[in-house]
Amino acid sequence: MPKRTTLIAAATVAACLAATGLQAQSTSSETDPGAIAPGSFDRVQECRAIAEPDQRLACYDAAVGVMMQAEAAGDLRIVEADDLKETRRSLFGLSLPKIALFGNDGDDKDDDTTMLETTVTAVNASRRGPIVFRTAENAVWQISNPPSRLRGPKPGDTVVFKKASLGSYFIRVNGQIGVKGRRIE
Repeated sequence: MPKRTTLIAAATVAACLAATGLQAQSTSSETDPGAIAPGSFDRVQECRAIAEPDQRLACYDAAVGVMMQAEAAGDLRIVEADDLKETRRSLFGLSLPKIALFGNDGDDKDDDTTMLETTVTAVNASRRGPIVFRTAENAVWQISNPPSRLRGPKPGDTVVFKKASLGSYFIRVNGQIGVKGRRIE
């Protein structure tokens, strides 16, 4: 079974694919990005509706040809689902706009966007002050006012982040009570 892939395309790619159209148009390798309408990946799917096999094949050939050119030019990226998940994990805790770029349609009910479990890789803590630590995803987090009962994190400890209010997160180190913190890098 092939790996599930996700297509991520810039608006210019969407415009390039629209040039394929459903009618028999030129399939030359030159396209004019300025004259292309957005909403292009749908063109590939629309080829399925063509009943005549030769016309359907010509439609697919034209659409796929433009997609391959866009991929070669760097305007289109095909991303494996595992790579997408890894990218989303590395961005956890950062304030990003709610767009569907990484497979998130802006609905925060998805567990990937509200909670993360990972491992501590490095710690910088003073006796009385904020605790700053790095995770396996290379993210840097800070607990500004750690309570005295909190046993600080050590490299190798499990840490769970859960989204709280106003851009902060509840941070649980090795199952201890959660404390508020935020991502700083």
